[in-house]
Amino acid sequence: MDSPITESTLFLTFHLGEEVFAIEIARIKEVLEFSRVTHIPRTPDFMCGVINLRGAVVPVVDLRLKFGMTESERTINTCIIILDVVQEDETFVIGAMADSVREVMELDPARIEPAPKMGTGLRTDFIRGMGRNGERFVILLDTDRVFSSEELARAA
Repeated sequence: MDSPITESTLFLTFHLGEEVFAIEIARIKEVLEFSRVTHIPRTPDFMCGVINLRGAVVPVVDLRLKFGMTESERTINTCIIILDVVQEDETFVIGAMADSVREVMELDPARIEPAPKMGTGLRTDFIRGMGRNGERFVILLDTDRVFSSEELARAA
């Protein structure tokens, strides 16, 4: 699990629909242009399939579908963010599909609010916090909590 943010940290920001999300830059291996994804039968809807990344098979997840959003059209800006996810002392490499990458931004802890409390039944444990960027919020993701261990095992 990611620890609380106590010093200025770099985040990669990206769009899913109108919302801006961010992942700590230390978790990101690279960002790829969207390319052909090989679909794997009998996987959850949010699993796009797999890509060949320099000889390694990497599962790709559509974050819009994972977060209950509508599926988007693929555009020239659609990209795959390759990141490390740690579950139970094992590191998985996952591709996360996003509508577009925005920027790398540095956030000071004073500009980060705690994750919202939504009551019972709604999962928000995958949100590390809410970063303030001017008048807008950026949703800071805890990549280790976005996926369950069962989902990662199926993806692997």
